[in-house]
Amino acid sequence: MLRGMATVSFYADDHEAAKAWYTEFLGIEPYFTVPGYAEFRIGDYRHELGIIDRRYAPAKQDGPGGEIVFWHVDDLEATVARLLELGAKEYEPITERGPGFVTASVVDPFGNVLGVMTNVHYLAVLAERS
Repeated sequence: MLRGMATVSFYADDHEAAKAWYTEFLGIEPYFTVPGYAEFRIGDYRHELGIIDRRYAPAKQDGPGGEIVFWHVDDLEATVARLLELGAKEYEPITERGPGFVTASVVDPFGNVLGVMTNVHYLAVLAERS
């Protein structure tokens, strides 16, 4: 049974540039680094975002695609604006999916798709923890 997301892995040809870009966007330094790998713990559940040198990728991919992990954010418009300001490109615009569910996604400068959203279910789970 799946118990929770442990690590999301993003790959980059220029690992050091990607590590710096995510440090700038997240506003924190990675908590763990070794050559070719950096890991950030972020969010309410301290989920892990790993930035990995692309030479360690399990498969070559031409262009963005695949699964999209959506991270809950408090201010979707401001988050998307900040990502675009830092050089990400719009992948999917801000889109209402239903009451309480609004998503958007961007392609970071390294070819990874980053999803962001506001999600009432996420907020309900947080409220249950209080």
